Amino acid sequence: MGTDRIYAGKDRGVAPFEFTESVVRVFPDMIERSVPGYRQLLELTPLIVRRAVGKGSRIYDLGCSLGAATLAARRAVQSPDVEIIGIDSSRQMVQRCRQIVAEDNSIVPVHILEGDACNLRIERASLVMMYFTLQFIEPARRDALIARIASGLLPGGVLLLAEKLSFAPAQQSWLDAHHHDFKRAQGYSDLEIARKRQALENVLIAEDRETHHQRLRAAGFEQVIDWFQCLNFACFAAVMPPEQASPRP
Repeated sequence: MGTDRIYAGKDRGVAPFEFTESVVRVFPDMIERSVPGYRQLLELTPLIVRRAVGKGSRIYDLGCSLGAATLAARRAVQSPDVEIIGIDSSRQMVQRCRQIVAEDNSIVPVHILEGDACNLRIERASLVMMYFTLQFIEPARRDALIARIASGLLPGGVLLLAEKLSFAPAQQSWLDAHHHDFKRAQGYSDLEIARKRQALENVLIAEDRETHHQRLRAAGFEQVIDWFQCLNFACFAAVMPPEQASPRP
């Protein structure tokens, strides 16, 4: 994998961001240098897997990109008969992800699909991961997707939803300034930061914390826990109600 220099050139216009072959080649470098806390989020993911995932259930990774979360979950699975299903809409991502998964030394079956996560049928899921994916889906489709996820989760099942958040103007300005400082510390130039921001405009559409909470509650999640945050990037753990015990005769 290469170093992200996609927005370093001065001689090209800035096209809307897409997960093209050039992005795939540098994606691990791009996301780690752009999303503060990303590596730690992956390191913490197995903690949720070990508690949430039971025998005979499924893990879904929606917007799996190159499979970083998929593999973090795979290596933490402790119950037999668990399978993992990842899906991504980028053909280039899917092709490379399948290669990476095939090279990983694990017996837990993983199936990487190419397609639209909004159309995926989710069944017998104990855990669904959606790391920085919902923000790239049209807002009008988000409610239905979250409802579809909730309907496919087992009692007590968990959705891990990581997103870039939006805030009130004063907070947003403060967080944006420090996010840009983070990027500079990772070696990005002011030009690269400005060009990447321009490319993501109207492509990555962030929502505020309350909007996420309301959507998750409306879909039927019993608990919505602000589980992880670093600057303006956060991960919610949304938990379905547990299975109700049968009343005694």
